[in-house]
Amino acid sequence: MTELSPHLPVGPADIEAAARVLAPFAVRTPLLSSPALDELVGAKVYLKPETLQRTGSFKFRGAFNKLSSIPQDKRSGGVVAFSSGNHAQGVAEAARLLNMQATIVMPADAPLSKRERTKAFGAEVVLYDRDREDREAIARDIAEKRGATLVKPYDDPFVIAGQGTAGREIAEDMAALGLAPDVVVAPASGGGLIAGVATAVKARFPQAELIVAEPEDFDDHARSLRAGRREAHQAAGRTICDALMALIPGEITFAINSKLLSRGVTASDGEVAAAVAFAFRELKLVVEPGGAVALAALLAGRLDARGKNVVIVLSGGNVDADLYARLIA
Repeated sequence: MTELSPHLPVGPADIEAAARVLAPFAVRTPLLSSPALDELVGAKVYLKPETLQRTGSFKFRGAFNKLSSIPQDKRSGGVVAFSSGNHAQGVAEAARLLNMQATIVMPADAPLSKRERTKAFGAEVVLYDRDREDREAIARDIAEKRGATLVKPYDDPFVIAGQGTAGREIAEDMAALGLAPDVVVAPASGGGLIAGVATAVKARFPQAELIVAEPEDFDDHARSLRAGRREAHQAAGRTICDALMALIPGEITFAINSKLLSRGVTASDGEVAAAVAFAFRELKLVVEPGGAVALAALLAGRLDARGKNVVIVLSGGNVDADLYARLIA
């Protein structure tokens, strides 16, 4: 793939290529604004609702770009992925569209809605114990036995470039409004989304500040950015942000993010729940907890937003109905 510099594995040209691949299939999600939100935080806020994307999250972008890159003579073996839900659905739908078989290794405690929707897209689901088993090892074993292609959730240049198309749209739409984004914030698990978004936004608006948002204690990106090297988070237990529980940033994603991001911010489960409820009441959007963490950080005052143009990525909307009912009550 084309490099932005000798230091970055994914560049703007890769994202342009991904945009051409995705154009007939992905939803070009809009930038939305809310007077109520602007007044509340004292900024001009623009929301990128990937909740409206195909399969309900940004993950379709990277999955489809990756699967499209697989040579025709390698497609008969199918693909194998490991995911708590959003990447699973993205890969399953991309495989369906490209007439490939998909097998997804998912944690047994993944939200039921994500597991059922993954099956509905035609994928085989293999469950594992998140605390006792290695999902990547399971997926690699299946891929080797079947001659399938392993599709990583974030640490892959084609996946990152696909996610970067969301950032490309942000840059294009802000430019069309005659505005420059001062701050752009997106959630991260392994870091593929924020890496792609940062690459695309920085290419057009080099002065923009790119910030990663994570659940409280699951702050491996913030720790790693401060340390200048990949560091694992120290969380023990769970977060309602089930999509954002990766232990450590990806190698490829951190190579990009360490150069392009300024810092990380966090939000507690309570603050995320409040953001999910705010999105329901004021924005009329269904946002899953992991997809709302950047909005939560904004609402909690973790960003220096006052008087600025701020872009917040709402990365997904796949949430179990019973959990959602509790969060918005």
